[in-house]
Amino acid sequence: MSVDFPKHIAIIMDGNGRWAQKRHLPRLAGHKAGAKAVERTLRAAQKNGISFLTLYAFSAENWSRPQEEINGLMQLLSQALDDYSHKAMQHNIRLWFSGQRHPLSPQLLSQIDAIVQKTAKHTGLTLNLALNYGARQEILHAVNAAFAAGEKALTQETLHRYLYHPDLPDPELIIRTSGEERLSNFLLWQAAYSEFYFTPVLWPDFTEHDFEQALAIYKTRTRRFGGI
Repeated sequence: MSVDFPKHIAIIMDGNGRWAQKRHLPRLAGHKAGAKAVERTLRAAQKNGISFLTLYAFSAENWSRPQEEINGLMQLLSQALDDYSHKAMQHNIRLWFSGQRHPLSPQLLSQIDAIVQKTAKHTGLTLNLALNYGARQEILHAVNAAFAAGEKALTQETLHRYLYHPDLPDPELIIRTSGEERLSNFLLWQAAYSEFYFTPVLWPDFTEHDFEQALAIYKTRTRRFGGI
């Protein structure tokens, strides 16, 4: 089956720490440079008519990192949300949040809730921010929510209704930067038939050209979904 243009692209933004290390800079400098790559990617996604963009911003496993780095990341994220809030209003971007709320701070959750509510009726690009996210955790959440709602037997369709965002289409393309080739507990349910694009480019160096190159490679793929 020939591919159509992807509706949903998901990105594992990897390599901030190595980018900083190569330059003998603190890891937080890599995360700040990575935030600029997010801005470039948002522009590229809008330019190319992508409807949904999921960014793996912070995994449920990242809490094992040094506390100083976590604090810096959360502060950087808070600043970025303020910036995204203005850009979302200017460019018709809708923000979604995927992940567990605990142990995110009340201040950060308040920021997220405010921008999600403010942009709920926007009809342009949907930016799905995977924050404190883990795919196994999402599946467990869905199962427990289904049983709590009184479901007796689960089908794939039933379980899907209890995911963080049932209206989020499965990603046709998943991009991972920095040369690593694994999912790292990201969208395991949704990635069943996704195409993958791995690039050695570190996330802070990821450009609009890199994004479009991934799109070009995707368009050469044949998607069979188990068929011939």
